[in-house]
Amino acid sequence: MASDFRGQRVLVTGGAGFVGSNLVRRLVAEDAEVTILDDFFTGRLENLRGIPPEAYRLVRGSVTDSELVRQLVSEAEFVFHLAARNIIASTRNPYEDFKTNIGGTLNVLLAARECRPQRVLYTSSVSVYGNPRYLPINEDDRISLLTPYAVSKYSGEGYCQAFYESYGVPVVVVRYSNVYGPWQDPQNPYCGVVAKFMQRAQAGMPLEIHGDGQQTRDFTFVEDVVEATIQAALSPKSEGEVFNIGTGVETSVETLAHLVSDLYGLEVAPLHIDRRDIDNIRRRVVNIEKIRRTLRWTPNVTLAEGLYRTQRWNEECTSGEILP
Repeated sequence: MASDFRGQRVLVTGGAGFVGSNLVRRLVAEDAEVTILDDFFTGRLENLRGIPPEAYRLVRGSVTDSELVRQLVSEAEFVFHLAARNIIASTRNPYEDFKTNIGGTLNVLLAARECRPQRVLYTSSVSVYGNPRYLPINEDDRISLLTPYAVSKYSGEGYCQAFYESYGVPVVVVRYSNVYGPWQDPQNPYCGVVAKFMQRAQAGMPLEIHGDGQQTRDFTFVEDVVEATIQAALSPKSEGEVFNIGTGVETSVETLAHLVSDLYGLEVAPLHIDRRDIDNIRRRVVNIEKIRRTLRWTPNVTLAEGLYRTQRWNEECTSGEILP
């Protein structure tokens, strides 16, 4: 197992997406030889701005293309599998969700079984927990699949575990919790609540809260997520394991709205609108003790600091200067 990514060949599926592009930036900074596979369903070329074009190879294509996936995995020493239909797209079209999130993951694992990279890292979601019985949520707590997205992400986890146990494929699973930060595009109809709040606050418009706003989430800054993902990929202790990646801090959407409003000096009260069909999780906060003990990772960025950094990045985008 390599101790860092210098000179390592790395494949990032979904590398032009929000989290994927942040991960690519970090890998390029560590002198990895990066290949991006993206079908641009939600990924954007703009997300790769500021990265020297010669620092990565971009392949337009889908993880549903088994031959393409096999070719790219055969060239990689590390595989970061981030490509997926997200929760809104999955709910609208469960069949496409099945093909991409389950079929695409199986294609990656089949290629890895044959080509034997050093590590395959699969990104899952805390959506698999549904409405938990207890908080904070541990990795071995009850699974409750309330959306097609949760079903497909957990199915991917199941295949990862099966390929690890049956074929010795060196996999690790990370469950992301409500990631936000730079390069999350508010124009994308599938983006998260932080980007949507900031877009409206910047325009002086009232923030729109689905439901009563008392639903809670564990909002995690993207730089912390990338750092945890990197550590999980490199550590020999992570093989075959599942890790929550969050902050361990529970925040209501109402509180988030007030934080964003204060940041922008917005004096208009939030507007409560109808809840959506995906708004079926009342409370969420994850226990991150396992990753802290195993990998010595803890988040460094508080919600207030992360919102400030994201606001600063948004302002730079508006002025035409993209921060690295």
